[in-house]
Amino acid sequence: MYDLIFYLELGLFHVLDWNAIDHMLFLSALTIVYSFKDFKNVFWIVTSFTVGHTLSLFLSAFDILKPDSQIIEFLIPATIILTCVYNVMNLKVNSNVFFEYTFSIIFGLIHGFGFGNYFEMLTDSLDTKIIPLFGFAFGVELSQLVVVLAILIVNTILIKLKIINKINYVKICSALIILLSLNLIYQMI
Repeated sequence: MYDLIFYLELGLFHVLDWNAIDHMLFLSALTIVYSFKDFKNVFWIVTSFTVGHTLSLFLSAFDILKPDSQIIEFLIPATIILTCVYNVMNLKVNSNVFFEYTFSIIFGLIHGFGFGNYFEMLTDSLDTKIIPLFGFAFGVELSQLVVVLAILIVNTILIKLKIINKINYVKICSALIILLSLNLIYQMI
């Protein structure tokens, strides 16, 4: 039971850690186009991301697949930038749910591999990695939903109170997220 709680807390703080801002940026990019009325759809998009994230941790923890860490560290901010570009390009079009779920899983795979080496190091001496894996995944999902809920509330308030129109809001937020993501890439160089 201790292992489950430890890894659940690790998953919670993995997302909420300001030193790992990539998660916050990705969740922001993923949800800035939605309002609170879209919570069900957003829930499944975020859950798709968690499925991908967990799958890559599984693949890494069991030595099935280990992509080059430098490529993954580049791809993480690239997925954030691509999400923002997608948001801006589809502002006046209804979202394609299948596309969004599919890319959330793929982008989750990439982000999960970014944490895979650390997770493997933590679980290397354990007899079973399944309980830590599920505890961690559940912690990630819970914290992501809290972050997404906060973002949806802000989105809804700003748009409903007509503080800013949705198109400008998405464009401004996307531009800021892209700049922060480019800074992550620059820091790698």
